[in-house]
Amino acid sequence: MFNNSKPKVADTPVGSTTIIGAGTVIRGNVSSDGDIRIDGTLIGNLDAKAKVLVGADGVVEGDIKGLDADILGKVTGQLKINELLQLRGRSNVSGEIFAGKLEVEPTATFNGNCHMGANVVELNSEMGNVVNK
Repeated sequence: MFNNSKPKVADTPVGSTTIIGAGTVIRGNVSSDGDIRIDGTLIGNLDAKAKVLVGADGVVEGDIKGLDADILGKVTGQLKINELLQLRGRSNVSGEIFAGKLEVEPTATFNGNCHMGANVVELNSEMGNVVNK
């Protein structure tokens, strides 16, 4: 009558959102096929195939790769965002940015280098993290 079996990983729909909640600390690298939201702390690298959202209280100490990203919290590391990177609210980013497009609100803080353009992320990957200037 009732199915008490637990869902398998393959049953998880592609495009679902993973949430790392406030108060959670993860040490290690994380990869995600869907969207991911970080309201806790990640000490390690993040590789996402979709959108990355770092909430206002979220902290990432490591590199982030993704399709799109909204940063409202604190990130220390390299960001490689294929399409649109938004630094919003009181976000604080320290590191190197490679993004197709960048949007920075006046209340956001960014310290580091920025490389923008339609092919800059692909160029960076192909050249072993060396950008041709």
